[in-house]
Amino acid sequence: MEFNPQFMEPMIPKVECAAFLEVADNLQLIQVPKGPVKGYKENEDFLRTMHHLLLEVEVVEGTLQCPESGRMFPINCRVPNMLLSEDESEN
Repeated sequence: MEFNPQFMEPMIPKVECAAFLEVADNLQLIQVPKGPVKGYKENEDFLRTMHHLLLEVEVVEGTLQCPESGRMFPINCRVPNMLLSEDESEN
């Protein structure tokens, strides 16, 4: 996917940056900043990093964890299964 800074700039404020960058850091895909970058609109390196992480990285197999409940959701073939089991839905 071709990098377009005008497309990326308005997306950055919509991202929960601290949580997103923590996950990206845990994946150890590329070096990421530890928090939001001031003046990101003029920071092409940051915009390129966010472009890569948001638009080019796919999780094929793994898990998502809810930050509130700690519940784990499996990801298989790029699709997260976020349905509750019968015993969970009764609560």
